Amino acid sequence: MTWLLLLAAIAAEVTGTIALRFSDGFTRLVPTAVALAGYGAAFWLLAQVLVRGMNIGVAYGVWAALGVSLVAVIGAAFLGDGLTWIQGGGIVLVIAGVLALELGGAH
Repeated sequence: MTWLLLLAAIAAEVTGTIALRFSDGFTRLVPTAVALAGYGAAFWLLAQVLVRGMNIGVAYGVWAALGVSLVAVIGAAFLGDGLTWIQGGGIVLVIAGVLALELGGAH
């Protein structure tokens, strides 16, 4: 259940970030509302993950790594952002670093 909450937090944060792009500096009502709701939900869900006992380093690391990776891929695939091989490699390294953090703490 904790991991599902974390995945929901990541989805909310990614949704908020993509909506932020369309908010035009908070001048467009619907994207602004989606961005604010997405970020609010993301932090609330992350707090629920922490209350349930997940290590903060692991929770935040997974949240940040998957969030930035998904936003970069969505931006490249659907929003016209570029994604070079070096940037793709960076995404792989970020995810590998979070896996190392998680696996290094396992007993």
